[in-house]
Amino acid sequence: MKYLAFRGLRKLKTILEMIKFEHTVFALPFALISMVLAADGLPEGRVIFWILVAMVGARSSAMAFNRIADIAYDRLNPRTADRALPRGVLSLSEVWLFTLFSAAAFVFAAYMLNPLAFALSPVALIVILGYSYTKRFTSLTHLVLGLALGIAPVGAWIAVRGQFNLAPIVLSAAVMFWTAGFDIIYALQDIEFDRAQGLFSIPRFLGIRRSLMVSRLFHFAAITLLVLFGAVMSLGGMYFVGTAAAAALLIYEQSLVKPHDISKVDVAFFNTNGLVSIGLLIFTVLDLLIRKGMM
Repeated sequence: MKYLAFRGLRKLKTILEMIKFEHTVFALPFALISMVLAADGLPEGRVIFWILVAMVGARSSAMAFNRIADIAYDRLNPRTADRALPRGVLSLSEVWLFTLFSAAAFVFAAYMLNPLAFALSPVALIVILGYSYTKRFTSLTHLVLGLALGIAPVGAWIAVRGQFNLAPIVLSAAVMFWTAGFDIIYALQDIEFDRAQGLFSIPRFLGIRRSLMVSRLFHFAAITLLVLFGAVMSLGGMYFVGTAAAAALLIYEQSLVKPHDISKVDVAFFNTNGLVSIGLLIFTVLDLLIRKGMM
């Protein structure tokens, strides 16, 4: 019995490593920003809990499904051939089981939140799972990934208020362009592979130099939308300080990758983007505390 439990935990650890569970930090802070602003503070504990379950379930199912959908390509790509599925460390059935469990957790969490969240949960799943196939037919796959992550702020807002509003849509658009911008940078690594396999991406379509220009335009759009979000929500100076810090981080991220040198893609992608989302959450919470006279 102990052996089975140990084996199960080891499999789970491998799955979490496969889906880069720690990168949940990219989208989760934006959902939490939307949550605290929708509630004008902290909502009740059960709402926080089910939002977290929904977020983790949605991202986990999307990433695991992406590994299933891309297994044939991952076996051929030197950059991804060492992943758990191509190496046979995990079976397809194990990853399918994890995917279905995670998707079910997301839908159940939405059900526990409110009727609108539950009604829209299948739509969200179609977007976040469908992204995995977009690289087969469109170079705009980066924007679809951005939309998949951008669902988070709208979902958190609906979880708290049970209705749509303009503000979270603006924040979601900011997340979409931010994500698409850094995903273009990440995709630079696979230009030759994408060409050989007939896969689509902006780097494959435009080349490195022009793709970096598009990435910068997307990040400029993201910061502009973050400023607009702050104006729509009548946020204070601390939020805009956080937005300025996010802009500085994105400028730094862009400076790390050059048309003749993409060796620092991983630093630009993994480190900087986590700081952007977490930092903006911290400044937003500080702004809320100041406005409430708690600081």
